[in-house]
Amino acid sequence: MNYLDVSAQAGARYFSVPSTGPVVMLNLLRFKDKAVFPEGKDPGVSMTGREAYRKYMEYTLPLVEASGGEVLFWGKAEHFLIGPETETWDMVLLVRHRSKEVFLEFAQHEDYLKTAFYRSAALADSRLLPMVAG
Repeated sequence: MNYLDVSAQAGARYFSVPSTGPVVMLNLLRFKDKAVFPEGKDPGVSMTGREAYRKYMEYTLPLVEASGGEVLFWGKAEHFLIGPETETWDMVLLVRHRSKEVFLEFAQHEDYLKTAFYRSAALADSRLLPMVAG
């Protein structure tokens, strides 16, 4: 099973708990060999999933920063030292947001939604794990 979007149940569960401050989002990303764009959103050039994700980040990073967030880490994933040998990821991304409410505002922002299709065109599978200081 592949996971590309937040389910209604996961979103309701996450946002029903009061915010406790900054949240760091752990993104595990696996790219498609070739990006597949939705009808009417094709940029007119062929690109790999990795290239489409870089384009997504080009549009998204200024919005993250404008909301007070920051990318803490963006890099190539290695094989697990502890974990399933068959589970692999192409990239890991850590993004800090000021709060889960600010993250929600960012994710619903009109400018973000205009180019979010690059993300879905790029990804074969993903995981998004919100983390807070303990």
